[in-house]
Amino acid sequence: MNVVIKGLQHETDRQKESEQALILNPIQQMLIGPGIDLEFETNVSCTAPEPSLYETVYVTSHKGACRAGAFSPDGQLIATGSSDASIKILDVERMLAKAHDLGNTDNQEGQGHPVIRTLYDHLEEVSCLEFHPNKPILASGSRDCHVKLFDYSKTSVKKAFKTINDVEPITCLSFHPLGDFLVMGTNSPVIRLYDINTVQCYVCSLPSHQHTGPVTSIKYEPSARFFVSSSRDGSIKLWDAVSNKCVNTFDKAHDGSQVCSVTFSRNGKYILSSGKDSLVKLWELSTSRCLIAYTGAGTTGKQEHRTQALFNHTEEYVMYPDEATTSLCAWNARNASRQQLLSLGHNGPIRSIVHSPNSAAFLTCSDDFRARFWYRKHLIGV
Repeated sequence: MNVVIKGLQHETDRQKESEQALILNPIQQMLIGPGIDLEFETNVSCTAPEPSLYETVYVTSHKGACRAGAFSPDGQLIATGSSDASIKILDVERMLAKAHDLGNTDNQEGQGHPVIRTLYDHLEEVSCLEFHPNKPILASGSRDCHVKLFDYSKTSVKKAFKTINDVEPITCLSFHPLGDFLVMGTNSPVIRLYDINTVQCYVCSLPSHQHTGPVTSIKYEPSARFFVSSSRDGSIKLWDAVSNKCVNTFDKAHDGSQVCSVTFSRNGKYILSSGKDSLVKLWELSTSRCLIAYTGAGTTGKQEHRTQALFNHTEEYVMYPDEATTSLCAWNARNASRQQLLSLGHNGPIRSIVHSPNSAAFLTCSDDFRARFWYRKHLIGV
């Protein structure tokens, strides 16, 4: 492995490109709004549907536990990954069309069928998935210690066109917003940064900056200034995306419990985290303070498995699956008021949950071998 000694070349130009790439067009801005910003908002009424109003419109099944899910940046595709080592890519419009025709279960691939690709190139469980920000590429990480890059624009594709080999099982990954770098976490405490063109690996030159336990979650900030990571060691770390150095550590972010997930708000001002304590927290980067704790999940039983907290597409709601009840907890993101629970209909823990970036839809992946696609159903056909 090489060590990052100086910042990535031409980073100023890359920063501008990154920021320009993230500017929403007027229609997107109108549909999903500006996102959460507690500095300027007080009593803002929610425009998006409450999560409890979503319904399952399609179910896809694997031959093993479903452990990973992802939405494409345009919200038109989803991907699911399983402990059976397979990956499926499904078309959202086709799932909605099937639901409209009252046929919401998996059959065979074919014309008009929602499953447009089935990929087989891992030897063990698929643990994480992410779509490339601007190319038809899907990245998958696995317990087999490999990251695979698939070009899904090719209809006959089954195998990856590129493999990144590591020595530890892959737990999480995130694309740089421009798509040329991939940051990832493994069962090792050391964060890896890969150039996906050269497959060159970079790690921070300061061992003291690394976590002390396996990395559980990792995510780039939308303008690519930072990325954030969480670990079984109970900490959250903020990293400078140019120097690859840790610039802030939130020790015992969840009072010593494992931190299970971290993600940024769209404006990069906040980090949303979840922990094995079943708490969800909103952190302000400028002050390093926890502004809001979203409470009430996990009251009926101890959380055994890692899962994720997330925003809906407008960042008006925070969502988190409760393991003991297999239901979805939701809160108003700004004032932490509890919303109505949604029964998720799975027969096992939810191991992955992801929301569409631009519409009222989300995906749940469970140990019951199934992935469920949820949608605000009255919107179908509108």
